Amino acid sequence: MATSTESVELVDGEIVANIARAALFAALIAGFSYVSFPNPLSPAVPVTLQVLGVFLAGIMLGPVWGTGALGLYLAAGAIGVPVFAGGSAGVGQLLASPTLGYLWSYPVAAGVIGLLVHGGLTLREYDEVGLGRLVGAMLVGTFIIYAMGTVGFAVIQSVGLVEAFILSALAFLPFEAVKIAAAIGILRSDAIAAA
Repeated sequence: MATSTESVELVDGEIVANIARAALFAALIAGFSYVSFPNPLSPAVPVTLQVLGVFLAGIMLGPVWGTGALGLYLAAGAIGVPVFAGGSAGVGQLLASPTLGYLWSYPVAAGVIGLLVHGGLTLREYDEVGLGRLVGAMLVGTFIIYAMGTVGFAVIQSVGLVEAFILSALAFLPFEAVKIAAAIGILRSDAIAAA
């Protein structure tokens, strides 16, 4: 009697690699949340590097897996893993915190950034994407993050949208310009290293 020793692939290797990348980005963004300091103009919302992670996830993983990475990040925080700004965690951060709009905006922004950079759901080499397209995608992502963040802040703090924008967004915009520049530096240095 002959025995067959064929290899059986239960899960596509590309899917496994993408799940691993999404988990890695979720962990990276969690690490970025610990780089947190208060903004003296807006003490209720800290400055973190999380948005840099959102930019990179959308660009490097694309719309599907970038969104998945941020969904995984939110799920980890919801179940109590201290991954939100300053090591906070719990469902309360997603439902009743002044930063809830920002947190919920991250998967949306990563997905839109990925769509804009890659021109759809099919991934292409991000190092071949023009600088204008990269910056434009991150600006759109920033708009999504601040729009949702401002609305969430207004609802939780019971203030008007203009006041919410002034308190939770306006003081942070210069930091976002630095994060966009940092993302470009990371992406272009990665492209140079690969060459």
